[in-house]
Amino acid sequence: MTEIKSAADIKKVRRLVLDAQGLGHNQPFGKSHKGALAAIEHLGYIQLDSISVIVRAHNHTWSSRVPGFTPDMSNELLEDGKIYEYWAHAASYLPMKDFRYSLPDKKSVRDGVLHKRRSKDRKLMANILKRIEAEGPLGSKDFEDTRENKTGWWDWKPAKKAIEVLYLEGDLMISSRKNFQKTYDLTERILPKNLDLTEPTAEEWAKHLVNEQFACHGIAHFKSIAYGRRGVQLRAEIKKRIEAQLASNDLVELTLPNGEIYLAPRDFMDRPLPAADPNLKILSPFDNLVIQRKRLTDIFAFDYLIECYVPAAKRRYGYFSLPLLFKDQMVGRIDCKALRAEKTLRVNAAFIEVDEKMQPQVCRALAKALDTFSAFQGCDKVVIENVVPQSCASALQRALA
Repeated sequence: MTEIKSAADIKKVRRLVLDAQGLGHNQPFGKSHKGALAAIEHLGYIQLDSISVIVRAHNHTWSSRVPGFTPDMSNELLEDGKIYEYWAHAASYLPMKDFRYSLPDKKSVRDGVLHKRRSKDRKLMANILKRIEAEGPLGSKDFEDTRENKTGWWDWKPAKKAIEVLYLEGDLMISSRKNFQKTYDLTERILPKNLDLTEPTAEEWAKHLVNEQFACHGIAHFKSIAYGRRGVQLRAEIKKRIEAQLASNDLVELTLPNGEIYLAPRDFMDRPLPAADPNLKILSPFDNLVIQRKRLTDIFAFDYLIECYVPAAKRRYGYFSLPLLFKDQMVGRIDCKALRAEKTLRVNAAFIEVDEKMQPQVCRALAKALDTFSAFQGCDKVVIENVVPQSCASALQRALA
């Protein structure tokens, strides 16, 4: 077991983790569509989210890693059959090359193990399949709602519920998400030819997840590898594989400064120290680096919680605060909203969470990042309402000017 104690070792772990995530330097995967595909194939998934106060979460995550990425590229990759949409730990885009690893979950939905509370109107589902087969791709808006009483936006019409089950069971796939509106088509019309459709065994799936985690996160532990996975057999196979790799010394244990034990490839701490990206990155709350709160705290000593699900009176940082990454540190967060009609990115509050010596440098880097970030939102102006600590306000405003 290796104890990570010194500042140099902590820095190295963080740099190696960021490098694995594609956040360590400016162009890890390449540019544009090619870079976007390489990024998701390395990360394994990119999470979707419906909140739109700024650019959608999946496009935000891509833009943090792929220079030249634009929001329409994600749907172009989807329509080209390079990626597909399904559930990882949440609704996500996933690389099409890994499609076979979605098959066990789809079987579990059909068998009533996953999503077992969903109602299944088989007659309506059959009629929907017939219409899409005859008419081509359709969205739920193309199906009539015959209900007389509706109780709210969450009360889906029967056709939408039926489409969602067909999607979860694998008969339908999402063929397009233009303007975030889903269009569905028959699975056999979407899947590329010669794609491996062999359902993986639990052992094969575990191997895939373990290898993917260490490739895209650098270090991991059982909980992070099995994050969001409910299958008892799969979790048992993940545990078995980890134990075997520990026994063979292919994996070793690292004790982080807070006492948490992570696993790493044997050569992890012998790898060269990666250079740090000098550009500050404004991350999505659903970014692959951020989404596991405990992991972020363990490695970066940064306690982050997205507060849009917290009652307004209990929020500390705002409705949709975004973590700030600078070099190998989490240096603060900003709560912001894109006022698209006014082409203005409004920063409701900026929280600079570093010592006084480092604050001017962080303020300059944040100002530069806000300029790029606002342009990505389709905005040409940045307005900052509040800065904490107040002593950073003038430095940040000067840097923006």
